[in-house]
Amino acid sequence: MKFYHGKILSRSQLKCLAEHKYSCEGVGVLDPVLQPFWNWLTLKMPMWLAPNLITVLGLAINIVTALILVMYSPDAKQEPPRWAHFLCFLGQFIYQSFDAVDGKQARRTGTANSLGELFDHGCDSVSMVFVSLSLLVAVQLGYYPQLMLFQCFVALVCFYCVHWQIYVSGVYRFGKIDVTEAQCAVMFSHLVTGVFGPSIWWTKVPGTELELVWLAVVVASVVSFILVLPNLRNILTKGVGKNGSTVAGTSVLSPFIPLSIVLLSTYVIAQMSTEHIYEEHPMLYILTFGLITSKATNRIVVAHMTRSKLDYVDWSLLGPAMLFLNQYFNNFLKEHYVLWLCLLWVVIDFLAYSHQICMEICDHIQVDLFRIPYSKELRKNSHSDIRFHKNKDNSHIH
Repeated sequence: MKFYHGKILSRSQLKCLAEHKYSCEGVGVLDPVLQPFWNWLTLKMPMWLAPNLITVLGLAINIVTALILVMYSPDAKQEPPRWAHFLCFLGQFIYQSFDAVDGKQARRTGTANSLGELFDHGCDSVSMVFVSLSLLVAVQLGYYPQLMLFQCFVALVCFYCVHWQIYVSGVYRFGKIDVTEAQCAVMFSHLVTGVFGPSIWWTKVPGTELELVWLAVVVASVVSFILVLPNLRNILTKGVGKNGSTVAGTSVLSPFIPLSIVLLSTYVIAQMSTEHIYEEHPMLYILTFGLITSKATNRIVVAHMTRSKLDYVDWSLLGPAMLFLNQYFNNFLKEHYVLWLCLLWVVIDFLAYSHQICMEICDHIQVDLFRIPYSKELRKNSHSDIRFHKNKDNSHIH
């Protein structure tokens, strides 16, 4: 475990990353339907616009629209104005679109590289946290706080498991129902809430005593379980390293350790809190631990692309340690203040780690993160035919 004064990646890791080749299987149901729109949108992008800049702009819009919703309902019980839900719908649509065209823009401008894959999936891991928060507010799941925490981390764990199986098998595997379909389901939920209001989720399903929100939760849980099963099977059977190990030659079960540390600390700190820190500040709590999970996902992406061992502990865990120690010493400080301090540390650590990783890769492969050289050759290619892979996520990769 290193802090970021020196280098994070060794020369051998950078060499593996530079040699990394993207590999994927499968295509979602909606990808072929949306490809014509994504192709059209790509051709509307100016040639000087860097692919990573497209991704981060989409992420920024997604974060801002989600935070607006959370500000109106920090406990996921209040009813935000309808326009905030429509804004979240728009933010998710923009992020999905930009996320789909960044790789196309990279090939169009001749700037495709391994940094783009890392940057893309890193942004996806952050987006997952804020999308989950906005969805919890949309259906007012704050009235069931334990269920809300469970649902949020089910989504984050599923995303982690996707990259866990990639670390084991070296191949991205997409199902018929995958990221595009999940994004569209989130957009639909915000649209429904914007049109009918959050109360729509508390109406009874015709012919039953079941409220619509419970039906949505059950469906989401079942779908998540079905989607995670193939990943677990691949983790146990598709290891490409020696004796069925990971791409780094480590145990296929080793990524469970950092994930379990995050999940265990999330649960234990909430249960031990005498000030009911989670129940009183659910969105703040989920955001903090969601970003810690997001960093864990980023670290496994880096480990996969550099074919290196995944560290079990990380500097982001200093945040939960603050909360735990404060509880151990009988809440020397108010837990609410410590939680804010924890969030501040997690954000700073996440940004420092991401910046350092990106700069090291940029220096190694001699590229700029958010800028591309614009030449006559690029101008000539600006309206050329773009060849796309069959899978939408394949188009992400720079």
